[in-house]
Amino acid sequence: MAAPKKIILTGLAHKLYKDGLLSEIDAETAFDKSRATGTSLVTYLVNQKLVTSLDIAFAAAEEFGVPLVDIESLELNPDTIKLIDQKLLEEHKAIPLFQRGNRLFVALSDPTKLPALEAIKFKTKMHTEVILAEEDKLNKVIERALELFDTSMQELEDGLEDIELVAEEEDKKTDDEKTEPDAPIVKFVNKMLFDAIKAEASDLHFEPYEKYYRVRFRIDGMLQVVATPPITLSRKLAARIKVMSRLDVSERRVPQDGRIKLKISAKKSIDFRVSTCPILWGEKIVMRILDSSAAKLNIDMLGYEEEQKRLYLEALANPYGMVLVTGPTGSGKTVSLYTGINILNKEGVNISTAEDPVEINLPGVNQVQIDEKTGMTFAKALKAFLRQDPDIILVGEIRDIETGGIAIKAASTGHMVMSTLHTNDAPQTLTRLIDMGLPPFAIASTIILIMAQRLCRRLCTCKVEQEIPQHSLLAEGFKEEDLAEIKLYGPRNGGCEKCGGLGYKGRVGIYQVMPISDTMKRLIMEGSNSIGIADQARKEGIPDLRDSGLKKAISGLTSLEEVNRVVSKE
Repeated sequence: MAAPKKIILTGLAHKLYKDGLLSEIDAETAFDKSRATGTSLVTYLVNQKLVTSLDIAFAAAEEFGVPLVDIESLELNPDTIKLIDQKLLEEHKAIPLFQRGNRLFVALSDPTKLPALEAIKFKTKMHTEVILAEEDKLNKVIERALELFDTSMQELEDGLEDIELVAEEEDKKTDDEKTEPDAPIVKFVNKMLFDAIKAEASDLHFEPYEKYYRVRFRIDGMLQVVATPPITLSRKLAARIKVMSRLDVSERRVPQDGRIKLKISAKKSIDFRVSTCPILWGEKIVMRILDSSAAKLNIDMLGYEEEQKRLYLEALANPYGMVLVTGPTGSGKTVSLYTGINILNKEGVNISTAEDPVEINLPGVNQVQIDEKTGMTFAKALKAFLRQDPDIILVGEIRDIETGGIAIKAASTGHMVMSTLHTNDAPQTLTRLIDMGLPPFAIASTIILIMAQRLCRRLCTCKVEQEIPQHSLLAEGFKEEDLAEIKLYGPRNGGCEKCGGLGYKGRVGIYQVMPISDTMKRLIMEGSNSIGIADQARKEGIPDLRDSGLKKAISGLTSLEEVNRVVSKE
C-alpha cells in the first residue's frame, strides 16, 4: 500500500511551522483542510484555536512583508468603508481603512486573499494595498461596520410610508385601529422617528397646545424643537402613534403605555417606549428610544476617574452586598448598571433582573418585566428570584419598604444586589433608605458602595478657551493653588458642522463613588443624617459631584456653564 503523499508546506503554514508555532502534522492538516473546505488558512487556525490570531498576524506580516496594525485602535471613516458595498464586506472579510489619492488601503487577516482585493479593486476602480489585522479584531470591526449599512436607513428615508412594524403579540384591534390614517400623517410620524434615530436623540415629545403643535427631540439631554405641524392634525398624529404602539385609540382620558418595534433593515430594529398623557389641549406623547448599544458600553467609555472605576470594579467583585446607583431620571443610571451586569455576565453566574420597563435585552440574563396591573411587583419578582438559586440580582428601583427589605435580605444572605434610587447624592441615599423604614443596622451591614451620577454635555472638538477672572473661579469652587494652571473651555459660538452648531456633541458622566467605610457604618447605626455622612466622605477624600464636575471642566471635556447646569454649587 502506497504511503500517503506528503504535503509540501508553503507560505504562511511553512512560516508558522518554521517559527515553532505549529507542529509539522498540525501545519500539514491545517494547510490541507483549509484548501479542501475553501476556508482561509488564517480562519481555520483561529477557529481550531491552534495559533492565536496575534501570532498569526505577526508571522504573516513578516512572511509577506506587509504592515500590521491594531485595527481596534483606528478611527474608521464611514465614507471610506462605504466605498464598497455590504456584500463585499461580509463575503470577503476585508475593510477599507483609508485612501491616498488613487490608492485604497484595505485591512485583511490573510494577505493571500487575492479575490477579495480584486473584487474591491473592481468595485472602487482604485489600486488596493494590503494592511494586516488580527482575525478576531478584524471580525469585530467588520461587525460594527456592517451596522453602518444597517443604520444608514437610505431605504427608510426613501420610503417613509413603508416602515415595517414588528408585532410582538397579536392583539384584537378596535374599529378605530383598523382605520389607517392619511398617508401624509403616516409619512410625517415615520420621518420624525427616522430623524430622531439619525440625530441620536433619546426621546421624542409630541405636544399639543391651544394654538400650535410642536415636536421636540431630546439630544444630549436638551430638548430642541424640530417640527411644528398644524394643530388641526393633533388627534390624527396621536391616533397614528397609538396604532403603532397597539394602544386603545378611542381612550383619550387616561394615560397609556405601549411599545413600538421598528424594523429598519434586515438586521437592525429599534425599540421605542411610548407614553401618552391627557393634557389640557389633547394628548402629549413621549417616545423613549431604547438603544441596545448602551448595554455594550465599555466601562472606560462612561467617564469614570481611575480611582472611581477601581472602586466600582472592586464592589462588583464582591460575592455579596448591595451596590446602589442614584440620580434623577435620565442621568445614566441604567447604563451604569448594565455595564456592571455585562462585566459580571459569565456562563457560571445566574443573573436575574426586575425592571420597569425592561429597556434593553441582555443575552444570558433572566429579565422580568414589572407590571403592577397583573400583580407582578418588584417585591414579588424578588421573592421569586430568591427561590431560583441566584448569584446576582438587579432591581430596577427600590421604591418602598417591602422591596428594600427583600433586597437587603438578599444582599445579607450571600447575593450581590444592584439597584437604583432617586436621590441627589450618595450620602442622601442612606438617609432616604432609613426614611423608608429600613433598619439602620441592616443598611450598614449590606450596602458596600453608593454611586451618584449626572450627565454633562461633552464639548465638541471646536471648543474655545475661556478667560474667567480668578475671583470667579474661586467662587465656583476651584482651589486657589490650582488657579495658575487651570484652562477652561466653552462651546464655540455657532459651533461647527460636526456638532450641528451647538458646540456640544455627546455626553460624559460625572460621579460621586462612595464606598461605605467602617466609620460611615457606625454613623448610620448612630442615626447620623446625610450632612454627617457627607462630612465623613469629605474627610475620607471622596470627591462629591461638584468636585467631579469641576475636574471634567479642567480636563476640557465639558464647560463650567454645563457643570453649573447639572450640579449646584452648594
